Amino acid sequence: MRVRKSSRPVIGWRSVRGRVAVVIAVPICLLLGVAGYAVHERAEAVGAARTTRAEVGLSLRVQSLVHHLQRERGLTNGLLGGEKEFREPLAAVRGRVDAALREMRDEDAVNGVVQRRLKRLSQVRSAADAGKADPGATLTFYTDAVEALNAVDPAARTTAGADRQLRDGLAALRELAAAKESVALERGFLNGVFARGAFRGGEYLTFTEVRATRVAALARFRQVATDSQRAALTKALGTESAERATSFEKRAEAAADGSALTADARTWWDAMTVLVDDLHGVQRSLGDDVRRRADALRNDAEAELATFLLAGALLSALIAGFAAFAARSLTRPLGALAEAAHHVARHRLPEAVARIQRSPREPAEPPKDVPDDLLGGAEEIARVAKSLHEVERTALHLAAEQAGLRRNTTESLANLGRRNQNLVRRQLGLITRLERQELDPDALAELFELDHLATRMRRNAESLLVLAGQNPPRPTTAPASGLEVVQSAVAEVEQYRRVLITTVEPVRVHGHAVSDVAHLLAELIENGLTFSPPTEAVEVHGWHDDADGVYCFAVVDHGVGMPEPDREQANARLADHPGSDEDAFLAAPTRFLGLLVVGRLAHRLGAGTQVHLFDTPGGGLSALVTLPKRLLAPAQDAAAPSLPARPAVAALLNGFRAGVARAEAGTAQGASS
Repeated sequence: MRVRKSSRPVIGWRSVRGRVAVVIAVPICLLLGVAGYAVHERAEAVGAARTTRAEVGLSLRVQSLVHHLQRERGLTNGLLGGEKEFREPLAAVRGRVDAALREMRDEDAVNGVVQRRLKRLSQVRSAADAGKADPGATLTFYTDAVEALNAVDPAARTTAGADRQLRDGLAALRELAAAKESVALERGFLNGVFARGAFRGGEYLTFTEVRATRVAALARFRQVATDSQRAALTKALGTESAERATSFEKRAEAAADGSALTADARTWWDAMTVLVDDLHGVQRSLGDDVRRRADALRNDAEAELATFLLAGALLSALIAGFAAFAARSLTRPLGALAEAAHHVARHRLPEAVARIQRSPREPAEPPKDVPDDLLGGAEEIARVAKSLHEVERTALHLAAEQAGLRRNTTESLANLGRRNQNLVRRQLGLITRLERQELDPDALAELFELDHLATRMRRNAESLLVLAGQNPPRPTTAPASGLEVVQSAVAEVEQYRRVLITTVEPVRVHGHAVSDVAHLLAELIENGLTFSPPTEAVEVHGWHDDADGVYCFAVVDHGVGMPEPDREQANARLADHPGSDEDAFLAAPTRFLGLLVVGRLAHRLGAGTQVHLFDTPGGGLSALVTLPKRLLAPAQDAAAPSLPARPAVAALLNGFRAGVARAEAGTAQGASS
């Protein structure tokens, strides 16, 4: 490759610096930034207007439901007071309430309140029909539901931004809803009082409080309402039915001492119902006004947004035309340089590394010269091309050395692990024969200890092969129960007497996964025994998680635990499954090799197998192992052994889930570190 050399400064049209200066990058970026900010503000205004419009529509639907509930409350209270003629209109009102509730089913905010406040609606209705309901408790039930719906009414939370007219309209809508609720509550409350013929207990005080609330709400409404809205309210309050309702209220005031009330409950109900309906009509009219104002604001914002977008498009077109000539002179040589770099990174280096891994003694192929078309652009591009050529040469040499070194190291470790594994298997076979022949109890006990040590050696040899990525699982054909898997894992740890198998619900694990699951649990149990006091036991639990259809094992210790940064890093390593086992093994710190073995085993068990670490309440570290349904064999017909009570397992599961949630929240940060 031949590169032209120049000792003079790289300036002018032949340099990248000169061409970028011609484009006038800084002023253009500032101009685009201002335009983008203006467009962003307009887009936010459009979004806010659309949201307000939708919330006003939802508010009207909520108030329609409230209106029907208020009527059902009043009729129910009259029925409980003894007016049997309310039974027929009550049935019709209940149908309208149910229809409104079905319309609210897709509204999450409202549906949550409905589920909490109206879940006993059927029971209250049944008790009222049977005449067994308490009037006070029934009235409170409906009133609480209405207040909860008014609390989640979007109109009660929307601020409408800086538009004064829309803000006042929403405030008027809120105050009118409060006044209407007071009127409806008074209608239902006095309905029961008139049906009984007198006030009882503190009912008169409740009556005065409801009236005071209505008066205050109407006063606040008049402060923020427009002239037409105040006129509509005055008209609703000046009807013949409203005046008749006022006369009934005066009779109620005269009976404050508990004297008999001679008032027809049905006439009172009809007069107040007309008043409530008139107020509801004013409410709908006010909602239409607010919705029209929100539509106007939305249309204005959309028009402004379209204007800004058009101006931005024209500005972008001018910028594109002005910079096209300079960009054209840069894109061709830079594209060729990028293609050459891509070919080196994606093909030449990986192919060279793979070739060396297959034949370590084969020399690396020298890099090709830089194409001549890269020398026709700016001088900076020619220099980058030459530097890329040198980087490729150095990287190819280093990659060849590293690939050979890693391959040799991994093969050596794998070979050593297989030798140890074969020797341990032969040793276990010999020990087994000696155990069968030995009759002396003391000698047999020592053989058992030797057998246990050899079993641990076999696990260590298999862990070495797992780290090298070349360990086939131990041959197992028949499925094993969860208890057998845990017992197999306990048999492979040193201080097995300190392991407490508390609860293992019946489950069967497929044969091909038994050895890996037992090995994984043994590593976690060994870790818990190592980092907990000699007097503390390590607990093992197993249960079905019916919610997710998986089976869970938990290893719980009460030892020194793990600092939060280390735990987050460990969970990140357990969740990470690199493509190369060799790279992961050689790059991982030695203090994380045990967790790397656990992560490799979980990865080999397939998708859905997860391991999480989190703090044990009271101190220590807990590990939760989740096995997917595909690793579980069908249960046998034989009766399962008796186990501890299920509620204890459920409580433990809740604790584990909370820990897993906290662990997953910190996984991303741990992975980056």
